[in-house]
Amino acid sequence: MPSLAETAAAMPTQPTILRDYERVENAIRYLERRRPAQPTLGQIARHVGLSQSHLQKLFSRWAGISPKRFLQYLTLAHTKRLLRDAASTLETAHDAGLSSVSRLHELFVECESMTPGEYKGLGAGLPIHFGFHSTPFGEMLAATTSRGLCALLFVDASGRRGGIAHLRKTWPRADLREDASITSNVVRRIFKPDRDLRRPLYMLVKGTNFQIKVWEALLRIPPGRLVSYGDLARHLDAPRAARAVANAVARNPIHFLIPCHRVIRDVGEFGGYRGGGARKKAIHVWESAKTRAEV
Repeated sequence: MPSLAETAAAMPTQPTILRDYERVENAIRYLERRRPAQPTLGQIARHVGLSQSHLQKLFSRWAGISPKRFLQYLTLAHTKRLLRDAASTLETAHDAGLSSVSRLHELFVECESMTPGEYKGLGAGLPIHFGFHSTPFGEMLAATTSRGLCALLFVDASGRRGGIAHLRKTWPRADLREDASITSNVVRRIFKPDRDLRRPLYMLVKGTNFQIKVWEALLRIPPGRLVSYGDLARHLDAPRAARAVANAVARNPIHFLIPCHRVIRDVGEFGGYRGGGARKKAIHVWESAKTRAEV
């Protein structure tokens, strides 16, 4: 099972990355639709227009496991088993903390929220540098301030313009400056971690008190585990606030690091994801396979 750093290092050039990820996403969608029929590697390869060997290598590079294993992780029975463990997962993860050896990124993440005055000012005059970067799971927009990372968003169907528009909507009065040379270092630390636990990765988030509580709770869900919106609400002592929890999860400004991809519907369905449902499943399956390989 390759590490995230090895996966990132093996990534091809930018145009090839985008084309390859589209093929992988196409394969994932096909697997979802055809799951009851248990399609063979040959059937999947024909659907995406690749040879079996090429698909096997490409898919494994992106998802970390073969299409066959990925199909097993997509089953409803698998997700329901993970949900049954959700309550104990949230409780034990709190005790383990972010320095647990099973953590995905192998670095400390410290979350700082804006003061009430800063929140009210909508980031007025705050310099924000942003850039677009290739990652093992597709292209991302990263945005940083002097106080830390303030946005990490997968580029979705709306493209780069959509990502910039979302950033501008979140920080309407900030001074946005595009400069990928500034944001490249933080992206490198996320996807090619230097394993220096003495240097935290800081995040600056802007949200209501409740949203920040939800995002902090997400940080305590271990890689490869899934919890439901209802379980998360109960963990926050707000059992009737599952809908509000879902809204807070959807507004997560730091994709991947704040792992909203680990929250699914109570019935075992993965549900929506701003970066796309196929990407949500790819990240979860990669984490599940990696976690089991380390046991």
